[in-house]
Amino acid sequence: MSAKRILITGGAGFVGSHLSDALLTDGHEVRVLDSLSAQVHPNGLPAYLNREVEFLRGDVRDRGALERALGGVDVVYHEAAAVGVGQSMYQIEEYMSCNTQATALLLQVLLDKKIPIEKLVVASSMSIYGEGQYACDRCGKVAPGPRPTEQLRARDWEVHCPVCDSALEPVPTTEEKPLQATSVYALSKKDQEEICLLFGRTYGLPVVALRYFNIYGTRQALSNPYTGVAAIFASRLLNNKPPVIFEDGDQMRDFVSVHDVVRANLLALNMDKANGRALNIGSGSPITIREVASALALNLGRRIEPEISAQYRAGDIRHCYADITAAREALGYEPQHSFQQGIAEFVEWLRPQQAVDRGEEMMQELKAFGLSV
Repeated sequence: MSAKRILITGGAGFVGSHLSDALLTDGHEVRVLDSLSAQVHPNGLPAYLNREVEFLRGDVRDRGALERALGGVDVVYHEAAAVGVGQSMYQIEEYMSCNTQATALLLQVLLDKKIPIEKLVVASSMSIYGEGQYACDRCGKVAPGPRPTEQLRARDWEVHCPVCDSALEPVPTTEEKPLQATSVYALSKKDQEEICLLFGRTYGLPVVALRYFNIYGTRQALSNPYTGVAAIFASRLLNNKPPVIFEDGDQMRDFVSVHDVVRANLLALNMDKANGRALNIGSGSPITIREVASALALNLGRRIEPEISAQYRAGDIRHCYADITAAREALGYEPQHSFQQGIAEFVEWLRPQQAVDRGEEMMQELKAFGLSV
């Protein structure tokens, strides 16, 4: 493919900065639009951001900033978003503004200014599924709704069949599963995905939505208590404190290396089979939250056991991990970094880092709004 001029919204962040590096290596010109939110970037412009990018500081909710950033670009990667399940439940306006409304404005500017981009790749999220897919011995494959509050208050964490009430076995989640947002964050990501795909169908623009699962790796914001769980646990361990785990720690997720996520984005740029589709981007393998905490402690050489809180957090789900068959077929995507390899690299990066642990602050905020019981 010939060299393109590419805009990455949120490009100073975790995924966006790694994507910038990869696109520059492939010979593209990269422009980054980022507001440098203090929660994510407390020290301003991060040193890791490639100096070959054209950096524009601005908010994706600012029409003027978007018009400047979109001028002359061929491709847009829309990575900008407010991230965090718990925080989204009490900062409702902020999350819907940053995610839903900003995406609407991005599309409106493309339309109003008749900017002829060739492709839009939007960062979606596994959170839009709500609970993952499950199998019932009696009823077959089912897609249950959120666990009732009464059940959670009784500390019954597992998901039951909505038909016969039997205990369910988690299975890989496919893109065909009905979407059931259980948090404001998830709802806003669902909006981002659906409005971009709708825009693409309406105006003939190739759009690809990548549903990221639990990304981990270097450059994650360690002092943001609402970032990815691996970074939150790492921040606690670096401060010689135990990672705090909600429920019983046996909930399963799909942890995927940031390098594999970047590779999926590069493939989405070049593969037309993915146009107009939403695709799971994960490792395809489940791991429990307890195992993640233990692996981080072991690799960091910290003899610190996680604190199992036996509390639940509003908006959380029990199990969800990816079926990546569609991404394999449409993109040729195949994860190349095992969890063991990825954690080893992450920990090497972690060792010299300074992290402000804001875990207690986060817990207090959740409890103040009745979101953690």
